[in-house]
Amino acid sequence: MMGILDGKVAVVTGGSRGMGEIHVRELVNEGAKVIISDLNEELGEKVSEDIGDNTIFVKHDVTNFDDWENIIIKARETFGSIDILVNNAGVGGPHKKINDLSIADYKTTIDVDLNGVFLGMKALIPHMIDNNGGSIINISSVAGLRHDDVTPNAAYTAAKHGVIGLTRAGAVEYANKNIKINAICPGTVLTPLLEENLSEEELEAVGSTSPIGRFANSKEISQAIIFLASDKSSYINGEYIVVDGGTAAS
Repeated sequence: MMGILDGKVAVVTGGSRGMGEIHVRELVNEGAKVIISDLNEELGEKVSEDIGDNTIFVKHDVTNFDDWENIIIKARETFGSIDILVNNAGVGGPHKKINDLSIADYKTTIDVDLNGVFLGMKALIPHMIDNNGGSIINISSVAGLRHDDVTPNAAYTAAKHGVIGLTRAGAVEYANKNIKINAICPGTVLTPLLEENLSEEELEAVGSTSPIGRFANSKEISQAIIFLASDKSSYINGEYIVVDGGTAAS
């Protein structure tokens, strides 16, 4: 059975766990070969071994440009090229208002969630130009559209707004090189990490804030990624797709 990404090669950052792992599995299910990028070597190797020959794991710090260049080298050696970049890696950042936020925590959140996306685009765009095109999908958040004053997270909000800005800038600058660059803004997604950190009562309370009345599951975000990575979205560029059950609209 053919998938809509047959013959494509993707990089998924933060691909060894949570949403990233699901994105890797769903991309492979659609025919892609995937480079799993993550700092967690043990988990990354385990996921790659479990999925099989259509993946490789590369230990990768998204804030280190040399590591990005190593991703390209490994991809060329193993699969030949990179057609798709999913900038998924990120940190949540502390739930604090600006005046309560330490400078160190702010810089860390911005470095991973925003600068990591910039470095990925900077590294992969020249490669994609040489490869006659590609698709970059940056994972932002509904926090990139609005700030939640109930659970404030100023650094995360700033980073995710910045991801949308980088997405739109890159999309305009490289559209004539056959590179489409889009973002996805998920709402709250039910992941193992979230389940570990919240009680059942807290999970129910947070999930009910969506107009649909539940969390997203990771596969629902993956389907948006697959659409943007495929030729079915060939005229979509510089956009952000909100996958939040209507939260941002309420």
